[in-house]
Amino acid sequence: MKSTVEKLSPTRVRINVEVPFTELAPDFDQAFKEMAKTVRLPGFRPGKVPVKLLEQRIDKQAMLDQVIGEAIPGRYSEAVASAEVQPLGQPEIDITKKVYGEDLTFTAEVDIRPEIELPDLSALKIEVDAIAVDDDEVDTELQNLRARFGTLTGVDRPAQDGDFVSIDLSATVDGKDVEEAKTEGLSHEVGSGNLIEGLDDAIKGLSADETKVFTTKLVAGEHAGEEAEVTVKVNSVKERELPEPDDEFAQLASEFDTIEELRESLVEQVKRVKRVQQAEQIRDKALETLLEQTEIPLPEAIVQAQVDDTLHNAIHGLDHDETAFAEALEKEGSTREEFDADNRSNAEKAVKTQLLMDAVADQLEIEVGQGDLTERLVLMSRQYGIEPQQLLQVLQQNNQLPAMFADVRRGLTIAAVVHGATVTDSEGNEVDTAEFFGPSNTEQPVELATGDDEADAADGDVADDDADEAADDSK
Repeated sequence: MKSTVEKLSPTRVRINVEVPFTELAPDFDQAFKEMAKTVRLPGFRPGKVPVKLLEQRIDKQAMLDQVIGEAIPGRYSEAVASAEVQPLGQPEIDITKKVYGEDLTFTAEVDIRPEIELPDLSALKIEVDAIAVDDDEVDTELQNLRARFGTLTGVDRPAQDGDFVSIDLSATVDGKDVEEAKTEGLSHEVGSGNLIEGLDDAIKGLSADETKVFTTKLVAGEHAGEEAEVTVKVNSVKERELPEPDDEFAQLASEFDTIEELRESLVEQVKRVKRVQQAEQIRDKALETLLEQTEIPLPEAIVQAQVDDTLHNAIHGLDHDETAFAEALEKEGSTREEFDADNRSNAEKAVKTQLLMDAVADQLEIEVGQGDLTERLVLMSRQYGIEPQQLLQVLQQNNQLPAMFADVRRGLTIAAVVHGATVTDSEGNEVDTAEFFGPSNTEQPVELATGDDEADAADGDVADDDADEAADDSK
């Protein structure tokens, strides 16, 4: 087999392949043997028809189509390996010559990982916010802890923010009762905004056994999005009485003897949260800085595939009704033009991040060990509430192990980038990155839980989506 490569752009190639007919002989032999098992000819027992006789009687063009269809994927893979390119996505195959007894020729156009010139990673400088804890933040944590140990006491006055009320709800649309919107004895914290829009405003000022009617849009059920007349009746009003923040409370709510010790513990708790946030900021800024310093050609087909996938997911729940989608965007204060622009921008950034991380991983020779994969598998299984072995089976069945592998490798890569960079806070202090990215000689950084990882969006979320479905099916 012969193959040549034409570079169509920094991100796309055409591979020209020529396969001598003699190289297809084993493929034809296998096809004839399989056919001989089923073809019946007079004078021959089933499965005993001579191959030469079959070759004389069958439609050679039909057999050629079958053999070529089965042979091309393997020959394409050989050509890719020979060309030393890294394809992205599926190729566009064009068979240029297909004649029985003659050489087979075809072309394959495919997007590839571009060559990326990386900046000096050791010169990378990252600045993040300094960690500072003020009294108000500690007071908020203490207030939340006191609320957990608070008691509810009935009051004979109108409801106000922070009160807990027992309410009955009913709704009508065009004068007809909405059965799914009817409920009795529902407990609700006034001002929390947890239920329908306008409810808190309607409840404020009502005392026990008082009723108010207000208009709002229903958010679920058969009449979702429609205007409804909602009636709320307050059955009771209770206020939350908080324990005094003293030594007695400290002993009740914690392992500490004094309120001063409890506050010191809360200071450390707030610092811990801020260290997690700082670690996420380090990771994000490392990516942003590298993206700013690196020129990355974009494979358009890969970007467009991600754009299309995001759009599909967005309108799938609306039965792909473009009008309904436009109305939903309008309610959110957006337009289809803005959605499309944001969608493309996000897709481009996600693909750039994926290509960048893979290039850095190759340069740093990042390797994923069995322990890295096991750690990720255990974390995911805990998240989805299923056993690790069950999750592994699902990922294997859906061919998602490569995606998980790539995601883990990128996590190790960003950790290595951070270790090689100079990280300081806004006050000029050097930041110790070992707590969340592991010591510099390890290959197992601590996993950061975030929801805005472009590398995940580009590849790893696919595995998570299938895991979500598996978790649902297994429960």
